[in-house]
Amino acid sequence: MFQFPLQTVRAEVFSRMPDKFRKRGVVTPWVEANSGGADIDSFLEGPSFDRSGDLYVTDIPFGRVFRISPAGEWTLVTEYDGEPNGLKIHKDGRIFITDYRHGIMVLDAASGKIEPYLGRRNSESFKGVNDLFFASNGDLYFTDQGQTGMHDPTGRVYRLSAAGKLDCLINTVPSPNGLVMNPEENALFIAVTRGNCIWRGPLMQDGSLTKVGVFFQLYGPSGPDGLAMDVEGNLAVSHARSGNVLLFSKKGVPLLRVETCAGDINTNLAYGGTDRRDLYITESATGTVMRARMPVAGCPMFSHH
Repeated sequence: MFQFPLQTVRAEVFSRMPDKFRKRGVVTPWVEANSGGADIDSFLEGPSFDRSGDLYVTDIPFGRVFRISPAGEWTLVTEYDGEPNGLKIHKDGRIFITDYRHGIMVLDAASGKIEPYLGRRNSESFKGVNDLFFASNGDLYFTDQGQTGMHDPTGRVYRLSAAGKLDCLINTVPSPNGLVMNPEENALFIAVTRGNCIWRGPLMQDGSLTKVGVFFQLYGPSGPDGLAMDVEGNLAVSHARSGNVLLFSKKGVPLLRVETCAGDINTNLAYGGTDRRDLYITESATGTVMRARMPVAGCPMFSHH
């Protein structure tokens, strides 16, 4: 894959979706558009940990959110008429979800009630929001991917400030997906799935992006999906359909490869465990959550600050 041998860590299975939750023979509009109408029983995304160590994941085509205990036991939190993708937990306990169909949604984990939060911008609908990230000050960054790609490089990245101001930071991305900031929060990393690369955008004092460039160029049938950052500024990239998670230094040097152990549609990832050195990876072809031991702890999420 690269010019020099990479240290490889093999992931292990943490937990599989129980058969009782798998939906067979149900072809939804999302499945038709994004999985070629294949008969899939789930499609996991959005891994995020709450303060008690429970892992939340979404199931896009069937509008479901699950909670997985540290012992690997699954609980259905909600099921609704939507397409939930990214998921992050606010420090006040609310769960924010990027829903491909409805925009930004908020879920109350205790009651399972889900409500719209941000459905449109200036009366225009989003293309199809994908993933999200909270800065330490509560600002919410999210990607608006839709069906954009190299043929239509009009994907967008937004910031919704904690005060409620919505800014479009960039609108020329061929399929923006996962996103995360570096520990200093002066640069934004964007997974550009159809461009098969990671973009890095320095953030100016006024909050705008400048001199956005390619941080790393990948290859293969799909591209980078979810991103996660560790405390030393190393970037973990879930390279979907390659069966790999790659760890890059802040200089863009490949440091480590995590080899997946279930299918190869590894969509997203989150650091967890008692010391935040376990990287949890959603694999959507098989409805599996994998886990790999990493050399450095992940950055604490907004909910844990």
